[in-house]
Amino acid sequence: QVQLVESGGGLVQPGGSLRLSCAASELTFEYYAFAWFRQVPGKEREGISCITDSGAFTLYTDSVKGRFTISRDNAKNLVYLQMTGLKPEDTGVYYCAADWAYGVGWCTVNDLKFADWGQGTQVTVSS
Repeated sequence: QVQLVESGGGLVQPGGSLRLSCAASELTFEYYAFAWFRQVPGKEREGISCITDSGAFTLYTDSVKGRFTISRDNAKNLVYLQMTGLKPEDTGVYYCAADWAYGVGWCTVNDLKFADWGQGTQVTVSS
């Protein structure tokens, strides 16, 4: 059973930064693509970013391009989401998700593609 544990959320002022981490276990980490999603109460879950198994390809939703950076450390089984220039509309619960995608040169933020999910970490951007 794949296990994903997010951390790094919190309260930050507009314009601030946070780095989210996703610790993955019970999987062959380097064979998986990962993605970050965000959900706000009353709204649909939104795909934020994804990264392929090799890390060579990344994708971002338009609202976070130039502000967020996804990365992975295959030696530590960690996926990161570095968030800068945070805005109140970035507030939400952030989830990490994993998809077995060995050798696939692209990734997606379509949540239907992902079978394994973490419990989420709350990010609140407010003054």
